[in-house]
Amino acid sequence: MRFRPVSPDVLARELTAMVEARERAEWTRVILDGAPPTGPGALADEVGARLRVLGRPVLRVSAGDFLRPASLRFERGRQDADARYDLWLDEGALRREVLAPLGRGGSGRVLPARWDAVTDRATRADYLDLAPGGVLLLDGELLLGRGLPHEVSAHLWLSAPALARRLPAEEHWALPAFARYDAQVRPLHTADVGVRVDDPRHPAVLDDAPV
Repeated sequence: MRFRPVSPDVLARELTAMVEARERAEWTRVILDGAPPTGPGALADEVGARLRVLGRPVLRVSAGDFLRPASLRFERGRQDADARYDLWLDEGALRREVLAPLGRGGSGRVLPARWDAVTDRATRADYLDLAPGGVLLLDGELLLGRGLPHEVSAHLWLSAPALARRLPAEEHWALPAFARYDAQVRPLHTADVGVRVDDPRHPAVLDDAPV
């Protein structure tokens, strides 16, 4: 694999340019995917700020606000790696409330958050309208390989040793979920932009063609 070293600023600039190059007449749905230590939400915020400067309407959504209730997530226990992979995300709600309305012929009316995992209650968030030409920036973990509709995707990748170092010890039970994701989905290769972030100060973009 060939990686091209970049700075965090250059990474955000290149992703912004990739989105900005798309047709403004329709919505652009962007998935920023990565394990929690990679900070996909922070990158989404940075790209969103740059797009707003360019005059693009932006909606930020986190997949963490579309988790299933605790009774379903923890049906097999609170530390089941397969459940985290397969069951935690309310994929149907994310499609229905966020991604489908921003597809061709969609309404543009989006529910930005559905479930508060801390309180284990509905967020009661209001629906928002994203104008045509707007950009959805969706961050989260384990999002690729599900067939979620989108136009642009980026995956922030950590090698297994780096992930073990940077994931809090109390979260190490989830390591098999991320190992399974790497093996089955190969997100570094399947994303439009794959980025190695073992050292967050010095990301490196995968330059190999997808295989």
